[in-house]
Amino acid sequence: MNPYSYQKGTIHELVNLLEKGACTSEEIVTDVLDSIGALDKKIQAYVFVDREACLEQAQMADQARQAGKKGSLLGVPIAIKDVLNVKGDPCTCASKIMEGYTASYDATVISRLREEGAVLLGRVNMDEFAMGSSTENSALKVTRNPWNTDYVPGGSSGGSAAAVAADEAIASLGSDTGGSIRQPAAFCGCVGLKPTYGRVSRYGLVAYASSLDQIGPITKDVRDSAILLEAISGYDQMDSTSVDMAVPDFQSALKEGLEGARLGLPAEYFVEGVDPEVREGVDKAIEQCRSLGAETVEVDLPHTSHAIAAYYIIANAEASANLARFDGVRYGARIDGKDPIDMYAKTREQGFGEEVKRRIILGTYVLSSGYYDAYYLRAQKVRTLIRNDFEKAFESCDALLTPTTPTAAFAVGEKKGDPLQMYLNDVFTVTANLAGICGISVPCGFTSKGLPIGLQILGPAYKEENVLNVAYAYEQAAGRSKV
Repeated sequence: MNPYSYQKGTIHELVNLLEKGACTSEEIVTDVLDSIGALDKKIQAYVFVDREACLEQAQMADQARQAGKKGSLLGVPIAIKDVLNVKGDPCTCASKIMEGYTASYDATVISRLREEGAVLLGRVNMDEFAMGSSTENSALKVTRNPWNTDYVPGGSSGGSAAAVAADEAIASLGSDTGGSIRQPAAFCGCVGLKPTYGRVSRYGLVAYASSLDQIGPITKDVRDSAILLEAISGYDQMDSTSVDMAVPDFQSALKEGLEGARLGLPAEYFVEGVDPEVREGVDKAIEQCRSLGAETVEVDLPHTSHAIAAYYIIANAEASANLARFDGVRYGARIDGKDPIDMYAKTREQGFGEEVKRRIILGTYVLSSGYYDAYYLRAQKVRTLIRNDFEKAFESCDALLTPTTPTAAFAVGEKKGDPLQMYLNDVFTVTANLAGICGISVPCGFTSKGLPIGLQILGPAYKEENVLNVAYAYEQAAGRSKV
């Protein structure tokens, strides 16, 4: 590796150099900070970076290594989505209503990163309160796709994916409610992993939809996703939805062949409306998996067509409850009024963006008297049917192969005024959140415009090893894409 290009390295490459004494964490972090300084005016991935604090963390990591301390991330700079609490840092959720708020505690995943010695780089941009598919809904700035800055990076973890793709971070953490890790990873040519619901603690994550949200890594390659997932996984008594089970050695699942693997191809994901270039890229990836020894089988997921409707009913219903706490009373922005009710109304009207208000209103409506049974309860029943579809499909295969998104990245502003078109961009990703299973997106080629295409690999609950194995074998055969 070029000693002056540490920002282009992966976690495992840099840890290897650090262990050999070939470089220091301070050199790596300085290189990444310089990359941010040179590129971020154009990419707009970051909303907060404290250079002095980053370098201080790097110096502490170097001292710890000299003292004999070990850590899977010791000295490696990681970017953090602005929806995770990092003690002492602002946590705005890319919203005006959270202006002035400073986190008073660390999210569990942040504590675990610290335990492994990671350097916390800064806060990266997102769609406000994680509501969106393009990072255009941020109240702070519009992040750009590093492959072509006229295009969106995806969302809601667009800042996380853009920072990694542009070498402004070695890796990042995002959150995935309906595809918000996998979709931006696909748009930006990164690897994005959504763990099984309950695998990673949500304590310290500002909730959008509590039964759907999951924290996960966005990285430059599959091995890094395995390393980062292992670092943040595990039971947490602070999260009532955290599952008490052992954390596997995810790196041991990374094998170059797929002999004996059975991979399902759901017809419902290969339908009209998928961009021909995306379809071609995914088809080539499927053929590559076959050449590595995998057997492919047709599977049915018959309730997939109802997934988008069910998802947006459930997610918005939960959002309307979770966001009720942001009222100008406890923390964040406050717009004074003539009485408390007037203050609540003015604070929320001026503090929330249009998309957030739209989803709160929709969520309140489907939970209201007379509509709960017709919408919310019915959506929950459909969710059960979708989960059952996946359980049946996984009886005959180890993982599923699908496109991550129906199209590659779209132009900035192209879908901003059409919420329904924006929502349909999540058609292939929301099912994993509804079913609570794991999934990963890996790059699988480019369109004629030079924009990345994503291959989605879905696996059974708590079988991240399955998707990591398939993703790694494919990546080793196809190569890793770089900006």
